[in-house]
Amino acid sequence: MLRCCRAGAAIAAGCAPGSLRGRRGLAMAKSKFEYVRDFEADDTVLPNCWIVVRLDGRNFHRFSEQHEFKKPNDDRALHLMTKCAQTVMQELEDIAIAYGQSDEYSFVFKKKSRWFKRRASKFMTHVVSQFSSSYVFYWKDYFKDQQLLYPPGFDGRIVLYPSNQNLKDYLSWRQADCHINNLYNTVFWMLVQRGGLTPVQAQERLRGTLAGDKNEILFSEFNINYNNEPLMYRKGTVLIWQKVSEVITKKIKLPEEEEEKEVEVTRTKTKVVPLHCDIIGDQFWEEYPQILAEDS
Repeated sequence: MLRCCRAGAAIAAGCAPGSLRGRRGLAMAKSKFEYVRDFEADDTVLPNCWIVVRLDGRNFHRFSEQHEFKKPNDDRALHLMTKCAQTVMQELEDIAIAYGQSDEYSFVFKKKSRWFKRRASKFMTHVVSQFSSSYVFYWKDYFKDQQLLYPPGFDGRIVLYPSNQNLKDYLSWRQADCHINNLYNTVFWMLVQRGGLTPVQAQERLRGTLAGDKNEILFSEFNINYNNEPLMYRKGTVLIWQKVSEVITKKIKLPEEEEEKEVEVTRTKTKVVPLHCDIIGDQFWEEYPQILAEDS
């Protein structure tokens, strides 16, 4: 029995049974099957480019209906998405900024990131798996009265942007998309919920309308000024790293005191902070220049 155990340990260590020394043991470290590694494709992304991983909910129209999301916006769902995105950023600290709206989130990795040797598959799978597991894990914190009926799915894609302007234009595109979709959904659901139209009738009513037409419908028929809608709905959510001061209570023992005393201590931590603001103009980038800084 002892001999078998030693033989097993030797094999596990890459050595021939009965001998823990010599070249034969080193030769055993590789097997004849190792050639299959040659079939792996090289997916290293280009250097000196911003790496964007964007994930989207898979078939979330059906998912939102079956889980009774509020229309046109469900605060619980939006805050859950942001919580998951914050978790991703905290786990993968090479993310410089993230932007989310509806059932999608974009994560921007630094241009000089060497994380996992810049392998595209590693970036995408780590982001999507961390986000998906977080969505299930934190569901109960936001949907207290709604049971999760089945696991949600998310798909991802990876895109490279060589210049700062390319990246800014990408994020501007996603925020413009947020505005277009939210304006449409706001009018659509007002026509259905308060206007008495069927979904098909509301869709026909809005066919061919411009942004000004939709704003007019909201204001004239439902007394809603779209500009007063919450920024989270109209602008989406931006996640950035910020230094935040927080007050904590610590127990300390003074030199001439026998018992410990509780004192308040202020400390500074770098946290992922959500913002609801415009990122299309220059003001945001002038206020947070560190996001695009090469040495950030």
